[in-house]
Amino acid sequence: MNLSSLDTVVLAAGGAVIAYLIGSLSFAVIVSRLFGLADPRSYGSGNPGATNVLRSGNKAAAILTLVFDALKGYIPVAIAVQMGLDVTVVTAIGLGAFLGHLWPVFFKFEGGKGVATAAGVLLGFAGGLGGLVLLTWLAVALITRYSSLAALIASLAAPAIQVLGWGLSVQTIGVVVMSALLIWRHEANIRKLIAGQESKIGQKASAPPVSKA
Repeated sequence: MNLSSLDTVVLAAGGAVIAYLIGSLSFAVIVSRLFGLADPRSYGSGNPGATNVLRSGNKAAAILTLVFDALKGYIPVAIAVQMGLDVTVVTAIGLGAFLGHLWPVFFKFEGGKGVATAAGVLLGFAGGLGGLVLLTWLAVALITRYSSLAALIASLAAPAIQVLGWGLSVQTIGVVVMSALLIWRHEANIRKLIAGQESKIGQKASAPPVSKA
């Protein structure tokens, strides 16, 4: 699609806002409420994400959270790609969805770390890119059982995979920004990993959470 510079800016800004609102749907909280579980921000790591929901002991809730968090990153980007929009617009939309997850306007800006949503965005950018990053995450997670360590290594690998496989572009900036924010959001996990206090995948919260309703 041939666009003027002004059209690109307007589409990028408008698309990013819409994607941000979609990304602001915190499915960890929404799904937990539907399953009668406690707010995931109130136990475990306090992170509203699939890994922490899994600590409730409800695998179905955790899987649904994972799927919907990924879809809210993937769908807006995939639609933009199918429309043939400029790579700048597509990148802005991906970042909008990701930032919405981190700082959701509908949930007092108390968001998650963005791993699943970032994966969805990368899959939207290019299936191969998202697939390779996900394989990196999966390999580390299976070997170490640490979701946070897997996310950190996948975040470091993502920009390199993008550049080597798809070259330098505006999209590279988007991938670097997401990776940097992911690593920053894992600051507490990094400290726990170093101290040997990080929880492993599937490890339940110290006190099984129940709904306050």
